[in-house]
Amino acid sequence: MKVALCGVTGRMGKTILSVLLEKGHVLAHALDADSCSMLGQDAGAFIATKTGIAIQSLSSVSLAADVAVDFSTPSATEVLLQKAVASSIPVVIGTTGFSETQRIKIQKAAEFIPIVFSPNMSVGVNLLFKLTQIASSILQEGYDVEIFEAHHRLKKDSPSGTAKKLIDIVRENRKDLEQAKLIHGREGIVGERTNNEIGVMVLRGGDIVGEHTVYFVENGERIELTHRATSRENFARGAVKAAEFVVNKKPGLYTMFDVLGL
Repeated sequence: MKVALCGVTGRMGKTILSVLLEKGHVLAHALDADSCSMLGQDAGAFIATKTGIAIQSLSSVSLAADVAVDFSTPSATEVLLQKAVASSIPVVIGTTGFSETQRIKIQKAAEFIPIVFSPNMSVGVNLLFKLTQIASSILQEGYDVEIFEAHHRLKKDSPSGTAKKLIDIVRENRKDLEQAKLIHGREGIVGERTNNEIGVMVLRGGDIVGEHTVYFVENGERIELTHRATSRENFARGAVKAAEFVVNKKPGLYTMFDVLGL
């Protein structure tokens, strides 16, 4: 495939580039922000190789690729989608932190091009999503639900997109928690825990790649579903798998469940 990679200088961008080249795909565009200090340099400088493709600003490029892979920022994703729709190019979106308005724009774009949209491309994390779906449908009223996530100190959004997806899964499968209040911290005399809340706790520090745990707690027992990532390569391989999947698909909004056949 000829791939346009948006957010190429980021942590995930570098790792995805390595996986793309390892699998024999071709880098068509290496894209980043107008303010990126690496503009004009070979995209392979990060991974000790030469690609022959200079890093360019997203705003300056007309896309010509088989697929675009996006791990950038919500505002950059909006620009990328406009260009992708204009050129009929499929898109894989792994960016997080979207507002509801931006999510609607993604849904609208999917009416014209195929899009894989997931807050997490890891095979293991998507298995966590599926297990949470199963557990939420079985562990109904009486089981308190709490979610914990941890990431590196440089992560900008909180809670993570993966944690938000886990919340959505719980709400979809627990009617009693469909309108549950999200509790992002407890301090002082806050009173007893109610039956209409989901605790969402966040840790930020060091170089933690990513950790997520969903707790289902009842009197006398506790079920914990946990995924811990020790490398970004798992996410990158999932993103490349999604790109391979979405090429030649019909317009529509796809998830990693579709990619993995879950």
